Amino acid sequence: MEYQFKPKGVCSTRFDVVVNDDGVIESMEVKDGCNGNGKGVSRLVKGRSIHEIIELLDGTTCGRKPTSCPDRLAKMLAGIRDEQQKQD
Repeated sequence: MEYQFKPKGVCSTRFDVVVNDDGVIESMEVKDGCNGNGKGVSRLVKGRSIHEIIELLDGTTCGRKPTSCPDRLAKMLAGIRDEQQKQD
């Protein structure tokens, strides 16, 4: 299933993520923000479970900000996980 998320408090303006029925990320694209970081995170999450990514990225900060694009991604994936659990 495809998901779009507009993160707040970070430079990126949108995350587009495709998650399969097993909770594995098939693809991710980051709009705006740090181009190289967005591409790198997208490559690193591909093929991994949303549970693994949440555990790895939740709470990541950026400079003095209390959040970051990886942290916002973890929050997005936690929402997807919760939604999938309600459907089960």
